[in-house]
Amino acid sequence: MMPKKQQFQPNPDDRSDNVEKLQNMIEDTIQNIEKSEETLENASGEDKQQIMSKNKRREEAIEGFREEIKDEYHS
Repeated sequence: MMPKKQQFQPNPDDRSDNVEKLQNMIEDTIQNIEKSEETLENASGEDKQQIMSKNKRREEAIEGFREEIKDEYHS
């Protein structure tokens, strides 16, 4: 006897708290930047370069989150 296949239902598309989630993501990312800048003071060479590159990507991510928040307000 074959076991029943599970039927997976997609979660409903609930965007009611998207802005709040995005704001939390911004805050978390800013905290990560601040922590890594403290580490940067004691880093050298390649480590320093990696931290700086990662922070640049984090700043770009923050801009993306802010754009998404704008989109949420206008939709």
